[in-house]
Amino acid sequence: MTSIIQKQELQNKIWKIANDVRGSVDGWDFKHFVLGALFYRFISENFTKYIEGGDDSIDYANILDKVITPEIIDDAVKTKGYFIYPSQLFVNVAKTANTNPNLNTDLKAIFNAIESSANGYPSEEDIKGLFADFDTTSTRLGNTVENKNSRLAAVLKGVEELNFGNFEDSEIELFGDAYEFLIGNYAANAGKSGGEFFTPVHVSKLIAQLAMHKQEKVNKIYDPAAGSGSLLLQAKKHFDNHIIEEGFFGQEINHTTYNLARMNMFLHNINYDKFNIALGDTLHHPHFIDDKPFDAIVSNPPYSVKWIGDDDPTLINDDRFAPAGVLAPKSKADFAFVLHALSYLSSKGRAAIVCFPGIFYRGGAEQKIRKYLVDNNFVETIISVAPNLFYGTSIAVTILVLSKHKTDTKTQFIDASGEDFFKKVTNNNMMTDDHIDMIMELFDSKADVPHVAVSIDNSKIAENDYNLSVSSYVVAKDSREQINIVELNKEVTKTVKKIDKLRADIDAIIKQIEE
Repeated sequence: MTSIIQKQELQNKIWKIANDVRGSVDGWDFKHFVLGALFYRFISENFTKYIEGGDDSIDYANILDKVITPEIIDDAVKTKGYFIYPSQLFVNVAKTANTNPNLNTDLKAIFNAIESSANGYPSEEDIKGLFADFDTTSTRLGNTVENKNSRLAAVLKGVEELNFGNFEDSEIELFGDAYEFLIGNYAANAGKSGGEFFTPVHVSKLIAQLAMHKQEKVNKIYDPAAGSGSLLLQAKKHFDNHIIEEGFFGQEINHTTYNLARMNMFLHNINYDKFNIALGDTLHHPHFIDDKPFDAIVSNPPYSVKWIGDDDPTLINDDRFAPAGVLAPKSKADFAFVLHALSYLSSKGRAAIVCFPGIFYRGGAEQKIRKYLVDNNFVETIISVAPNLFYGTSIAVTILVLSKHKTDTKTQFIDASGEDFFKKVTNNNMMTDDHIDMIMELFDSKADVPHVAVSIDNSKIAENDYNLSVSSYVVAKDSREQINIVELNKEVTKTVKKIDKLRADIDAIIKQIEE
């Protein structure tokens, strides 16, 4: 079975489970149980693999809990970040799921135990609350214990039957892919709210490649609005593990999405000591101040979200915003996220940020911030992409690439919104790998291409009131039919002569009839 066929078969099965088992429960609410069960199976098998260490004589799932020594637990938690007793493994719980009258409370106790196993260890913050949204006592599962157990058993048995193949060969990749597939499908079916926590894979690929372009190695990668971690993980997928030396950092304001991001890290085999996802408001309570600067920053922050702005007079003195001399408008925090990212960026790195297009041409404070960015030569490239690429919005967004190591004083503009840069798929558009390669080639070469790409001297941008809209510099191709006016006039003259002759002939005939 090829990996593509295996992946497609796996995706079809897991989405069928997600839909069949949930019954009348809304899919958006039910996602936590399917995603949680998938995660539970993954960490169980991953932990089993670690304990057995490739020794075929060890069958961890069938070892008695009582033979586990404190030394084994201590060593495991220091290495993996958590501990799971044999009786707590997914395989053993799923085995008796259909007949266990205490399934929901047993699961709750197991999840609590896994999380608390990290207490007092460096991994505590990475493990704490991971299963918070997998609430096995929730009324969303049913009004009675029997209803809850029945639905939980169905989810566990469904996930148990999924074929991930041999763990060493493909399981980690398939687990991660299955998880992202589920998150993407939930996001696609959730309308606007889905787009708030998940950036489509094809867009994530482009953002990651822009931020990592020609960096042989980066110290670490950061997303100030991490969502479910899809942007960070694309950096891992498309570059060798050793290139990101100190790991993956992100901050997320939504608690549920924060948990999804941490699970996503584990499911892509990123150990607890190689990622740090923080919960909180990036603009008001930023984390990782002591960890900056970052060589690569990727982000798809919320568009035009409100923030406190100049209602907090201390913010103008914040190291992130003070250099620009002005705060982003209270009704539109877009540039607050941009300035935050810029302040966390190293002198050798790049930040690639998805932005609402309005911030590139509006006046007021946003114009002053653009002036700061252009005058200090921080803007490397601005890319306009196709509409309808994201879940929950049809707008054509713009990608801003920031750099602190430019060798010239020009800004590149790329119009990648045309039909050559996307394909239509069901209700959305998408970029294929070929489309992404085309954009990256333009980005790398900085060559001028008529109607597609142009580099403009920053002095010219200043003369244009610091307008950074792509359409102001890339001249759209005139697709109208070209008409030769001289030849057209000749044809009109001929036609008029013919009409005049025809009228004269008709007048002569009428005169003859009248006579």
